[in-house]
Amino acid sequence: MIWDNIIAGLPKIGIALAAVAAFLGILLILFFVLGRIRGKFANPLAGIMFLGPAILLLIIGLVVPTIQTISKSFYNASGQKFIGLANYGWIFTTENNQKVLINTALWIIVAPIFSTGVGLLLALLLDKMKRESIPKSLIFMPMAISFVGASIIWGLVYAYRDPSQEQVGLLSQVVLWLGMEPPNWLLLQPWNNFLLMVIMIWIQTGFAMVVLSAAIKAIPHDVIEAATLDGARGWRLFSRVTVPMVRTTLIVVFTTILIATLKIFDIVRVMTNGNFGTQIVANEMYSQAFVQFDVGRGSALAVILFLGVIPIVSYNIVQLRKERAVR
Repeated sequence: MIWDNIIAGLPKIGIALAAVAAFLGILLILFFVLGRIRGKFANPLAGIMFLGPAILLLIIGLVVPTIQTISKSFYNASGQKFIGLANYGWIFTTENNQKVLINTALWIIVAPIFSTGVGLLLALLLDKMKRESIPKSLIFMPMAISFVGASIIWGLVYAYRDPSQEQVGLLSQVVLWLGMEPPNWLLLQPWNNFLLMVIMIWIQTGFAMVVLSAAIKAIPHDVIEAATLDGARGWRLFSRVTVPMVRTTLIVVFTTILIATLKIFDIVRVMTNGNFGTQIVANEMYSQAFVQFDVGRGSALAVILFLGVIPIVSYNIVQLRKERAVR
């Protein structure tokens, strides 16, 4: 059986190897041609030839699928009949989808703010500690875990059993120790949404902490000393000196986590599959396109996500350009 599967897969492997060999062959031809070009056209042609493969791959892997997705969002489930904005109307007028949009909005507000805020707080607290690398490594460690792995871990934390039975879930056991009866955490609406956000915050806090810690350490000591001599202490030093000096880094960290949160799929899929009032846009898109095979609605949801990411990325680019202009 195994050998049959291997033999059946050989043609596909051969096609893939042929494609790789063709790509490498084209690169070798380009390098050979570039080595023979002389004169004033050498640099422009070199730029075109080096950028050409990257631009081609970008068009094939990003531009073309984007255009196809936008186009399919105006068609019905089978992709055969043009129905205009009906799919978008379905998204914004259906009660279930309105809850999906509200849940997604909660995710992109709560998770990035808490991840960035807690990361900044930890960066400040650990900055003066001896052997700070040890706690930083432990806090950053969840970044090495996939969203699926983290969801399985937290699934054990939120696991529920009848109070008369031996508890598996850590949170339920703690509540029992406090003399209260634990609820079924993942059925507890609307708080189950925030319990799922905790997983995202747990993963992203380490990233925020490491990046912001590096930014804080990069603040010139002369600036800190001057502010201290002027009487800046505690909150005043933090709000008037530290935050303005790391403002650009804060924006980059916040927007990076915001984009990751907007596309979040794995946590909701593993923990609740979007049930019990926890559905979000990315998981609904997957359900429509790959479970119910409604290409039109799935594509429309994908376009909504795409349009949500564009202004965030644009703002990030503008801020980085402003920083470069100042430098």
